[in-house]
This record gives sequence, structure tokens and C-alpha cells, in this order.
Amino acid sequence: MEYIVQKIGMSRTITVPSVPVTLLKLIETKVCEVTDGTAIVAYGSGKKTNKAVAGKQKKYSVDAQFNRFATMQVTNTEAGDLDLSALIEAKVIKTSMITKGHGFTGVMKRWNFGGGPGSHGHRMHRTGGSIGNCEWPGRVQKGRKMAGQHGNVKVTVKNEVLSFDAENGVLAVKGSVAGANGGLGRVKVVK
Repeated sequence: MEYIVQKIGMSRTITVPSVPVTLLKLIETKVCEVTDGTAIVAYGSGKKTNKAVAGKQKKYSVDAQFNRFATMQVTNTEAGDLDLSALIEAKVIKTSMITKGHGFTGVMKRWNFGGGPGSHGHRMHRTGGSIGNCEWPGRVQKGRKMAGQHGNVKVTVKNEVLSFDAENGVLAVKGSVAGANGGLGRVKVVK
């Protein structure tokens, strides 16, 4: 069973010893259509709508606040409000979110390279160094750590559920979850 969540931020418990927790808020979703446990759900993201989204809203008869659509695994058997029973009893979940993007970065920031000496005539201060081999194979090997896009990728982590406030829709999970505060992601109940 999957749910769409928004990351609120991190906190900690007041018990001794304290435990770091990440707070996730459930986004209000409506199940539009169900086929074999897979459903098309509508949710609000706060972004503008276009004609294509307006057409889907009309097709599924949902309010203007639900301006995004996704396909998810749900426990519902018919259209309507999303069933939260699986989340109330959940012990472990998998959370998938997009990490913070750092843009195009060099090898020292992206891969934690040491770099060359900072003085004495060196030209290798923050560079990656040599990348190729000799005559064979005559190309750069796949998987070589080089400068490039850092972050802005989907990361899935497994977390233990500490508490779930069904009234406010806030989920407290043990440990950290990737992504910026306010970012949207998915939660899947493992057990």
C-alpha cells in the first residue's frame, strides 16, 4: 500500500536516549479508478493546472485542488477517499523521495576526492587527475568517478514507524529521509 507524503522536517523524541525522527505529512488524495489493486489517484501539489490536467479533473470528477495524478498500489476496492488502515498498523515503511540537487559539481564535492597539493607549483588543486588507461582499452572505463550532476535523484530508504497521528495525518519515522523540507514523495508499507 502506497501513500503520497510531504516531508515536514526532522526532530527528535524526548525519551532518554533521544531518537532522531523525520516527520512526514500525508497529502490528501482521492482514488479515481481501481483495477486489480492498482489505482489512479488525484492529489494536490500547489502547482498550476493546464488543459490536460483540467481534462483529467473533469473525467474523474475531482475538485480543482486535486491537480496531479499518480498510479499507486492501494487497498481500496472502489473510488473515493484513500484507506489508511494499512498505515495505522504499519511497523516498517519504504520512503522514496528526490534528493536535494547540488547542480554540476567537481570531483571533490561530488565524490569526496582529496585533490592535489595547494602550493609549490602544482596545477592539480581540485581536479580529478588522469582518467584514461594506456593503449588498452583506449577509452574511459564505465563508472569512472568524474565531475557532473550531484543530487536530484530518487532515493529509497527503509524506516521504522515510531508513531502515526491519523487525525492530523503526520507520520513519525525513525532516522532520516532524503530530500528537502516540503518535498513530495511516496511511502510504501513493508510490514
